[in-house]
Amino acid sequence: MKITGAPKLTKTQSCAAEVWPRKLNSMTYGDVSLLVDYNYWARDRLLEAVAALTPEQFTRPLGNSFSSIRDTIAHICDAESIWLRRWRGEQPQGFQNSDRIADLAAAREEWVGLEREMREMVEALGPEGVERLIHYKDLRGAPRSDVFWQMLQHVVNHGSYHRGQVTTMLRQLGAAPARYMDLIVYYREKQQSA
Repeated sequence: MKITGAPKLTKTQSCAAEVWPRKLNSMTYGDVSLLVDYNYWARDRLLEAVAALTPEQFTRPLGNSFSSIRDTIAHICDAESIWLRRWRGEQPQGFQNSDRIADLAAAREEWVGLEREMREMVEALGPEGVERLIHYKDLRGAPRSDVFWQMLQHVVNHGSYHRGQVTTMLRQLGAAPARYMDLIVYYREKQQSA
């Protein structure tokens, strides 16, 4: 397939275009803090919608990646906990049983605790820590090394993915979905309140 209408690049531009995919631009401490704020803003909107469910609806199997809304929220919390432990130099062994979250109050309590730990971690790393390379082993025991800002970005993206699944499950149950949780909506609200 030939692409027509594309501008011709000079040799310098062509070389720069080839190098770009191999080098990722960094994030600032402010960018990282903004993503953390967004993550928990979206969490609060999700939990607000989930609060309308009965206890039976909260744990009802719906045939998704994680069976129920409770199980999906437990997975999001597990993932945040696993990454936090890696950043502290610990070696997490796997996921916890989702039954530990008996109800919405327990889910909220666990997730708020994770938020506190996440904010403390970001603050402790500070602006210099955003670029810190962290060595760890994945859940299969394979050695990995990633830059902190990339891992944090992954945690937020992972949460967004599963919040979308919960939105689908809310609709399956006939419940109202959460108010918009899109990043652009967060930015607009933040701008309006500034």
